[in-house]
Amino acid sequence: MTPLRIHHAAIICSDYPRSKRFYTEVLGLRVVAETYRAARDSWKLDLALPDGTQIELFSFPGAPPRPSWPEAQGLRHLAFVVEDLDASLASLTAAGVAVEPVRVDELTGARFTFFADPDGLPLELVEPCRE
Repeated sequence: MTPLRIHHAAIICSDYPRSKRFYTEVLGLRVVAETYRAARDSWKLDLALPDGTQIELFSFPGAPPRPSWPEAQGLRHLAFVVEDLDASLASLTAAGVAVEPVRVDELTGARFTFFADPDGLPLELVEPCRE
């Protein structure tokens, strides 16, 4: 068995309207489906990137906060490929999102930076090295 690609990543948020706005308006992800599950008092928002990869955004009452940033066990961060890192940084900054200084991967030459979603989940933008 060999996986072909990542289908989705699941994120649990603390404030559904705030996170929905961040992922749709700030990051520009497309809404595929939005479902309220009354039995769980929970929202599930399916979001898509242009290549079809999806993020499932969940709200669960009383979910515990992330224990640390970013070195907790489990998923470390999500990384998104962008064509123009500088333009992406300008867009995030204009939306009031704090972004770390740009770094260059010493192994690949790719430029990258980190920022956080409204719950402090580490997110990365990567601009692949162009040769």
